[in-house]
Amino acid sequence: MDQLLKKVTVLEPENPNKSTALFGGKASGILNWNDLAYPHFYDFREQIRSLFWRASEVDMTHDIKQFPELSPAERNAFLKIIGLLATLDGPQTDIALRIAHYSTDPSVKAIMATIADQESEHNHSYAYVLSSVATYDQQIETFEYGRKDPVLLKRNERIKQVYNEFASRPTLLNVLKAMVYSALLEGLFFYSGFAFFYHLARHQKMVGTSTMISYINRDELQHGRFIGELFRATLAEHPEHNTEEFAGWVYDQFRHAVEQETTWSRYILQDIEGIDLGEMEGYIQYRANKMLRLLGLSDLYENRTENPMKWIRAYADNFDGTKTDFFEQKSRQYVKVGDLNGFDEL
Repeated sequence: MDQLLKKVTVLEPENPNKSTALFGGKASGILNWNDLAYPHFYDFREQIRSLFWRASEVDMTHDIKQFPELSPAERNAFLKIIGLLATLDGPQTDIALRIAHYSTDPSVKAIMATIADQESEHNHSYAYVLSSVATYDQQIETFEYGRKDPVLLKRNERIKQVYNEFASRPTLLNVLKAMVYSALLEGLFFYSGFAFFYHLARHQKMVGTSTMISYINRDELQHGRFIGELFRATLAEHPEHNTEEFAGWVYDQFRHAVEQETTWSRYILQDIEGIDLGEMEGYIQYRANKMLRLLGLSDLYENRTENPMKWIRAYADNFDGTKTDFFEQKSRQYVKVGDLNGFDEL
């Protein structure tokens, strides 16, 4: 039976400083970055910390002038996509902290705290953008989309279920499932929205907003990379969950997520001139394959190894490292992301 995890106490000096396990282990609570169970986690810490930025640093002067000049379809998509992003990044702050509460590795706690802080700034950035270009009533309405828009509600149903199940019943399996959805959120759910803002910037529209989005995108890439690392390391410590059944569950969630993201992109971008919805569907499938490899699984979508929307790479940073066959390999030995290559495109 998958036993409930206990919320970790703050300080237990009788335990060793180096944690004995990522979840369900023992550690004193004293964090020495030079004495970690997973020393390369320090590199993740440094990479994520180096991304510090604030929404108020982005100049929105030109966006304020351009927003009224967008087409009605562009303004509608702009506001609804901001609403989607806010709907997801708010809970992501919470879920990062909840994962930290149950990890017995103090380095994981510290990294997840930084991720939570950055997700909070992402959420703030959407309010900052709206306060720059929209009326107060439009701002309020935009943040209501996640509660009322039927397409958004259906799209977010499973992530709500998985996150709330982890919150109410924090077992190791539910932690792993929450990590899967965190990876989906960081690496797939945002991307048709990101593409819309980059499309505008391509045509010299709302460049301030697209700059903000590129900062968020860069953060999410690093967050997804660490979550993938934590997921595989946790499975390596708990091979009883490294099963074909669980792998099948992960694949099913990715299929469903791609279907929902594709439906959302068609709903929100159908009237946007210059965006090819078929190309967008291919891009979503391409992103799904990338995130599956980051979690140690194989591609779901054949012939989606190349990014069909290469122009997007001009607007956001890239990063390296993935693993392709964690579940399938005969040897269950854990290998860190930094030892492997291949995650070098958006």
